[in-house]
Amino acid sequence: MADSDKYERLDNGSPDGSLWGGASTDKIGVYGATPVVQRTYSSAVHATSALATSADFGATQLAAVQEIQNTLIGLGIWATA
Repeated sequence: MADSDKYERLDNGSPDGSLWGGASTDKIGVYGATPVVQRTYSSAVHATSALATSADFGATQLAAVQEIQNTLIGLGIWATA
């Protein structure tokens, strides 16, 4: 049995994929977590330019924090203005 036979598609075969939660108020839960809405944007917390600088961390740690932040933004989990 092929892997594709074991799972249900959520994109209905669309080559563009699928969208989960069209608005920041739509609830989403994964891995058994209770569904929640996206956290509210706060410039004091979420502003990408003010989050961290090389003075706060070494270059490796800064790169890791920025990669985590960029991943969360790309997934739509990190609120942006």
